[in-house]
Amino acid sequence: MNLLHLYAIFSNDPLSDCFACPIKELQHLRNSLPDQVVVQRVDERLSALGNCIACNDHVALTHTDLDRETEELIADVLGVEVFRQTIAGNILVGSYCAISNRGGLVHPHTSIEDLDELSTLLQVPLVAGTINRGSEVIAAGMVVNDWTAFCGADTTATELSVIESVFKLREAQPTAIVDEMRKSLIDSYV
Repeated sequence: MNLLHLYAIFSNDPLSDCFACPIKELQHLRNSLPDQVVVQRVDERLSALGNCIACNDHVALTHTDLDRETEELIADVLGVEVFRQTIAGNILVGSYCAISNRGGLVHPHTSIEDLDELSTLLQVPLVAGTINRGSEVIAAGMVVNDWTAFCGADTTATELSVIESVFKLREAQPTAIVDEMRKSLIDSYV
């Protein structure tokens, strides 16, 4: 699975352009990307769709007020099942969780019942937790896919341990390119 961005939803193949984009820019995107990558304009009154959608390669959780047409586009373009949901009573599901094909981190006030329901929908284990020294806005502090996570600099060792565990990052088998990227990122940060 690829990353969820504030303005665009990425899955393994498709790209859904989720912001008001001039036709010229949309065409530039289409011309710049491989033919197998689908670029789809979404006309939606909710503008920051990254805050309204959380997805992995199989399931998308969406804001409860998202237009039906947008919901259908998400399902068609990304090839996922779409569920209207809240996270701990918050309608901005894309802000209050991070999910991959291996696990998920959700708002710390998510009830056990909601955790079980969400875990069943997503078919991945979930944990309620925080990022960046207690921030409840999970997606503002991290991005994750099936083999790595990038977290804010204020993320504590305990939070990192939870993230590594729930997303099964120690079990991931990255490619040589990923190993090299990790080494260069760690070398340059230290």
